[in-house]
Amino acid sequence: MSADEASGRRKERVYTEDEIVAKLKADLPHWRYENGWIRRKYKTHGWKSTLMVINTIGHLAETAWHHPDLKASYAWVEVLLMNHAAKGVTDKDFELARKIEDVVQWQPGTEGGSLEGTPATDQRFAYIKYD
Repeated sequence: MSADEASGRRKERVYTEDEIVAKLKADLPHWRYENGWIRRKYKTHGWKSTLMVINTIGHLAETAWHHPDLKASYAWVEVLLMNHAAKGVTDKDFELARKIEDVVQWQPGTEGGSLEGTPATDQRFAYIKYD
């Protein structure tokens, strides 16, 4: 019996590089594969927005119990996902990337509902630089 089986964990499928590239192209076109990680850089309008994006990703990651590496500077956040336990990119990485993408790139003003979204024309309220 393997250590994973003994602990009750199932072994996760690790995707090949070709499979990863194809899945990103089909499902997460703003993400890329590089050096064993799937990655995405979000551009913001400044430090306050950068911290809000980091906190949002932190909340999603903690809730999912799957934690990315993050790199940040004044006006950007880069998310790096790879399943450390599986030593590669798994479904957990793709699922968390999708959730991060959906939340960080959400633009309520484009949905036609009562939520208007962050004013794009007033730099005092600028937030994310949407794709």
